[in-house]
Parts: sequence; structure tokens; C-alpha cells
Amino acid sequence: MTEQTGADAKPGVYLQIDRLTKKFGDFVALDSVSLEVYEGEFICFLGPSGCGKTTLLRAIAGLDIQTSGTVRQGDVDISALPPFERDFGIVFQSYALFPNLTAERNIAFGLENQKLDKSAIAKRVTELLELVGLPDQGPKYPAQLSGGQQQRIALARALATSPGLLLLDEPLSALDAKVRGHLRHEMKTLQRRLGVTTVMVTHDQEEALTMADRIVVMNQGVIEQVGTPTEIYREPDTLFVADFIGAMNQVKGRVNGDNSVSIGELSFKSRSHGLSREAPVVAAIRPEDIVPQGIGDYSSDESADNSLEVEIEDMEFLGSFWRVSLKNSALGGANLIADLSINATRRLEADTGSTIRVKLPADRLWIFPPAGSA
Repeated sequence: MTEQTGADAKPGVYLQIDRLTKKFGDFVALDSVSLEVYEGEFICFLGPSGCGKTTLLRAIAGLDIQTSGTVRQGDVDISALPPFERDFGIVFQSYALFPNLTAERNIAFGLENQKLDKSAIAKRVTELLELVGLPDQGPKYPAQLSGGQQQRIALARALATSPGLLLLDEPLSALDAKVRGHLRHEMKTLQRRLGVTTVMVTHDQEEALTMADRIVVMNQGVIEQVGTPTEIYREPDTLFVADFIGAMNQVKGRVNGDNSVSIGELSFKSRSHGLSREAPVVAAIRPEDIVPQGIGDYSSDESADNSLEVEIEDMEFLGSFWRVSLKNSALGGANLIADLSINATRRLEADTGSTIRVKLPADRLWIFPPAGSA
């Protein structure tokens, strides 16, 4: 488990969560979670349903006060403050717009509560409608707007009071795929332009990988790993992270040595893992890391290490590549899934039932203890 701690705020740290625990009766939703979020950072809480990510967001907002632990925003301990005394804007999955108010009145709501004069409010609302690309939609009611437009209005409302922290609770999950892809790009661009520290909850790994500066992967109330999207995807700390982010082959094996694993009747060099000899393990490799051999650019390394012949059992066309199922009886019944480019598939003359040679690069072959053994 990756955990970040510290009692005193560090330079550049805007939000500091220290040993946060939240219990609902006997159920522990958050188990001593510690995290630092830097000023201007876009961070995503990612994990399956029930992992604690929404509970953590609600604790930051003061909507669910933690059982123990502290939350600091800037130089202020906000752990016990009610939501209305905290400096944040929030956007919910359901938009939560007032249906009886126009878009511009929804945006103006927080400003009116601050008792600003009407001209200042009108100017700010106009700025925000321009900012979210809806300059002409102010007079419309939520029911007259599309889902994507409603979410933009909700975002504008959250930003209206210029909060120091923006909280996003699965803001795009109610939208269709095309709108979601377009809006996440716009939201990230807007966040960069404004420089507002942003925390987003999502269960969508693609959303997290494309939007976040750093991802916090959560599981059963704890943080499994914190890192950049590249680090989370390419350097997983645990089997859970490796499995949850992207596609991953998982094959049962046994440890031969610190850099070696047996799978079925075969032995492979692997990344260093520090596990005991003969210990049962899971060997993991991403489909795109399985390298076809014997063609063009793939011919340079024809050593026997981690190289084996496989039969193509099945092929699935996914547009820009083929996902192929590979088998070799010496693997002990395990099949491997590999992603082959269109060009590689053509040059190999790959087809169901044909045999090709592939390599499992040692630096991309991860070794983990079996799930539940840690």
C-alpha cells in the first residue's frame, strides 16, 4: 500500500489528509487514509464500487465527517467545519441543478448568497457562461438543456464563487460515450487554464488516465497506489492495481529465483520481485507487451530467453489492432492474450490455427503474490 503522511503542511501542498478513518457502524469505509494534493493539481480517486472513494470526497467536503483523522486545506484545519464554511465547489453525477431556476439563476445562486450586487453577479454569470461554452443558454431551464449542457452549467455554478478546491463526484458518468469523451477534454483544459486544485471521483479508468495529473487507486477503504497515469499503468505496485487498470494477462506460476518464474513446464526471466523460491505467484503481462518475433522491426532480438511458439486459438478485430488468444500446452493450460498491430498481423500472416513465435520481455513480466495472500 502506498501512503503519504505528514503532520505539517509542506510547500506546494494545498490539501492534506492525515490518517482519515470513517466507520459506519462496524463497517470501515476508510482505513487510516493519508494523502497530499498539491496546489493546482488535478487528482482522481479511482476504484471499484464500495472502495471508499466517494466517502473520501464527502469527508473532504464535510458532507460525511470522518470518525478520526484530519483534513487541512491550505493552512487551515477544516476537519470539523460544516460544508458551508469550507472553500470548495462541487459537481455531482446527477447535476443537482434547481429545475425551477434558469441556467443563469443556477449559476448565480452561490453569488446571491454572498450578497453581491446585481451588476457584479450578472457580469460573473456572463463570464462563466462564456467559459463553459454556453453563452446563449442562460435563459433556458435545465429541462431544456441536454445532459452535457446541464453538466457544464453545474460546473459553472461550482466555479462561480472562485473556490480554492473543486470536487467532482463522477461528473460524466450519466453522459453517453461521445459526449463524455468531448467534455472530459474540455474540463481538463478548463482546469489547467484556471489552475484550480481539483479532486475527481471516478470508476472509469480511461477517464482517470486521460484527465488526472495523479491517480489515487483505492480498494476496500485504503490507498493501493498513488502515481501519475503512466506510473499507475506501467509500474503497478500490486496485483489489484495491475488488474484494475487496463487489460492484463494473469497466469499462475511458481518462483524459481528473484528474477525467474515457472509457468507450467516453462521458465521465464521476470522483473525482480523478492518472493521466496517455490512460492505460488501470479505472473502478469499486458497484451501489448507480448512481442511477435520474426518480422521486420521485431527480428533484432531472436534470443531464446522468454521466447516461445504459440498457436493462435482465436482472433478479435478491434479496429486499430487484433486481440489474439494464444496457447501452448507447456503453459499448463493457461492462454495468453496479445494485441497485435494490423501491420504485424498481416506480415505474420496470422490466422486462427496458425503458429507464431512471441517473446515475453522480462522487464514487462510482473510477479505478484496471489490475491488475498498479502
